[in-house]
Amino acid sequence: MARIHARRRGKSRSSKPLRVSPPEWVVYDSKEIEELIVKLAREGNSSSRIGIILRDQHGIPSVHQITGKRIGHFIRKNGLASEIPEDLQNLIKKAVNLRKHLEKHPRDRHNSRGLKLMESKIHRLTKYYKSTGRIPTKWRYEPEKARLL
Repeated sequence: MARIHARRRGKSRSSKPLRVSPPEWVVYDSKEIEELIVKLAREGNSSSRIGIILRDQHGIPSVHQITGKRIGHFIRKNGLASEIPEDLQNLIKKAVNLRKHLEKHPRDRHNSRGLKLMESKIHRLTKYYKSTGRIPTKWRYEPEKARLL
């Protein structure tokens, strides 16, 4: 598979474990895991951060293997999801920081191109989320409003 913004190819990605059934050594059942996820989401953690906490502190390797559902499902089910998805929000934060850098260093051509590529990723992702209904169809990425987020 080819890269989006480069002329090279690669297969670099993380691979899921071959196991489909939950491991025997996990002491939590699906109800306890759901309660942990809701508690961590109420504390303000993102879904990726919740997965890291569950893995490192509670010894839960994969929520999907044990419960059959993903972390985002439990967050949305309890009404704790933000209006902008986490991956889109992270890209917007990166773009805002890059714009601040380019204000101080306007002749930085490498990062200027990086900002264009990042904003094209943001536009592609918003198009996808609009089609799936995760964000409103009237939502638009505007750099001036993004600073306020």
